[in-house]
Amino acid sequence: MAGGSQRVYRQRIKSTQSLKKMFRAQELIAASRIGRARNRATSTTPFAQAITRAVSAVATHAHVEHPMTQARHDTNRVAVLVVASDRGMAGSYSAAIIRETERLLERLEREGKQPELFVTGRRAISYYRYRGRELRGQWSYGSDSPSAEVAHEIADALLAAHSAPAEDGGVAELHVVYTQFVNMVTQRPRVVRMLPLEVVEGVVEHEDVEPLYDFEPSVEVVLDALLPRYVRSRLFSFLLEAAASELASRQRAMHTAVDNAEDLIRNYTRLANQARQADITQEISEIVSGADALAAAK
Repeated sequence: MAGGSQRVYRQRIKSTQSLKKMFRAQELIAASRIGRARNRATSTTPFAQAITRAVSAVATHAHVEHPMTQARHDTNRVAVLVVASDRGMAGSYSAAIIRETERLLERLEREGKQPELFVTGRRAISYYRYRGRELRGQWSYGSDSPSAEVAHEIADALLAAHSAPAEDGGVAELHVVYTQFVNMVTQRPRVVRMLPLEVVEGVVEHEDVEPLYDFEPSVEVVLDALLPRYVRSRLFSFLLEAAASELASRQRAMHTAVDNAEDLIRNYTRLANQARQADITQEISEIVSGADALAAAK
């Protein structure tokens, strides 16, 4: 089968080169978009800090009970929002989010709570559909470029679930599982409990001065307007961080895939050369043997 091995290796080299071009294109696309995604994620920080301080001040000094700051005891249902990706080729990005979600679900069930899933991203949607898990809400919006409108739509659905009566499927808590963007190298899954509200950043304290606040028209009206806005802004910042993390993971995964493809091409080229040398040696041996046979016949 002269030349058979060479043809096999040439076909493998050609197919690997095609994959390498695709990987390179995906890497360049991710690299071109990661800067904008990172800037969008960091640009929301000042507003998030400002509204966090406002919420902290109001929650600390209003001295009123609000449904979004008080624990519910009439239901054991808990909403879990999973922020995954719509597309693959991002390494273990979606798998890490799903593993973190599974750990959260196990913990909530051990505590006697009933988790209900709200999922964004086709990767996680397909995962839970395949396993027969009921999804209370699902969104596929282009996970690497989320918009404020989509974030508000998701937040409003979660707020509606939290404010609904227990007999209508109301939930007592809201947890968000997303990927925190630390830098281009580090992105880590994170779980945040958003409802009932726990403001982690405190207001700026003044020495020996107790801040005084007047609420117009009333404390309840201010809280009704401020707290949903706080949830929407935090959720939008989570989606932006997840988008930057997804693009960084995709760029890194595609860069590794290109390097692996180049290694395969080098190995296949070496094997093809060895097969070619073996075929040439075999042909020379056959020619010499044939010449010796003709000489012996004469």
